[in-house]
Amino acid sequence: MNLKESAASQGHFHDLCDLLGHAKPEEADPNGEWFTFEKGVTKHGGGEGWADVWKKNFFGWEYKGRHKDLDAAYDQLLQYRADLDNPPLLVMSDMDIIRIHTNFNNAPTKIYEITLRTLSEPRNLETPP
Repeated sequence: MNLKESAASQGHFHDLCDLLGHAKPEEADPNGEWFTFEKGVTKHGGGEGWADVWKKNFFGWEYKGRHKDLDAAYDQLLQYRADLDNPPLLVMSDMDIIRIHTNFNNAPTKIYEITLRTLSEPRNLETPP
């Protein structure tokens, strides 16, 4: 795949929406007010950035290119989360791996990692206890 990260990530996210039977951002929220690609944010500590996908009160999602550093994506989301209204899930993906960090108030962070190869396994589609 030789697409730029932004083009590849939006296609990847659309495919996940189709697989899971979830509306795509532009279908659910045509104005991009609560579910959108490339949500502009002010970073903690200053500067501007873009969350790759954001759904208000659900998640902030940051993509990196295939086999890139997901810890760097998590660091970006940590800088964005206040301006994203502190979503309960911070999600990173390199197109092959989806890593989810819980971000619930007054609860320890838990980390879940799902590969595309194992995405269809029922345990990966359920909410963990």
